[in-house]
Amino acid sequence: MILAVTMNPSVDISYPVGRFKVDDVNRVETVRKTAGGKGLNVARVISQMEEDVLTTGVLGGTIGDYIIQQLNNSNIPNDFLKIEKESRNCIAILHEGMQTEILESGPTLSREEGTAFLEKFESMLNDVSLVTISGSLPKGLPANFYHHMLIISNKKGIPVIVDSSGESLKQVLLQGGGKPFAIKPNTAELSQLLGIEVGEGIIDLKQTLSQEIFHGIEWIIVSMGGDGAFVRHGEDYYRVTIPKIIVVNPVGSGDATVAGLAVALNRNQRVETVLKTAMTTGMLNTMEAETGSINMTKFNQYLDFVKVEKID
Repeated sequence: MILAVTMNPSVDISYPVGRFKVDDVNRVETVRKTAGGKGLNVARVISQMEEDVLTTGVLGGTIGDYIIQQLNNSNIPNDFLKIEKESRNCIAILHEGMQTEILESGPTLSREEGTAFLEKFESMLNDVSLVTISGSLPKGLPANFYHHMLIISNKKGIPVIVDSSGESLKQVLLQGGGKPFAIKPNTAELSQLLGIEVGEGIIDLKQTLSQEIFHGIEWIIVSMGGDGAFVRHGEDYYRVTIPKIIVVNPVGSGDATVAGLAVALNRNQRVETVLKTAMTTGMLNTMEAETGSINMTKFNQYLDFVKVEKID
């Protein structure tokens, strides 16, 4: 079973508008509300792929209750640490081919609540074969909180996929106790992490991913949006390209990629299948209006369109 962690869940609200008017009224006819946060998007896609998944994190208030209700309605098993503080809303305004986001920061957790979650997390790993950790940390938790979760998982021999950025990702990569099994940064996140401008050329990316900070990570998937991905697996490098598609809603596509990656790794599939699966689920998400959702009837068709090239 895959355990999908979302430490700062939200209700994701999508507002599609024809033209976004600043300092004026914008009326929206169709509103979509989804139990969200990156890890919940991951869990939803894993469930749609018919893989066993359990989602966890920290929830509170009426928003937290709504999230649990939505997960239960979707038959997604969940077991959250409950707090009294209110969870958050995150708004995406889709306009003129662009996406403008308004993200609430969410509740501030106490040290005791952080400790309680780590204890809960450790107790949940007995029946888990892989962990995904996605998104930002709530306020109040230290930047090395994901690193503590990684150490707990590594001691039990459970591989971890980390999809985060900034200081929380840096702490995961720099502190001792083992590395994550996989990470999925984009070039902007790599630039922020390393303090240099990371280009999208093959030579630049090979040099970047060969740096010591990335040693010990089995899979590094560098997301390049519509251009696919650049991948380091062990000592090998791959360029993955995807076809042009009609984008309906890009929100959650990176999470769907993580879901496909997690499922393929959990099934011990070969390298090419792992990469094609991850890219396909990411693509399928962009073709759906609902965040963190794929149409599995299209999976095999689009899987064949993904090309994986090994780079010398």
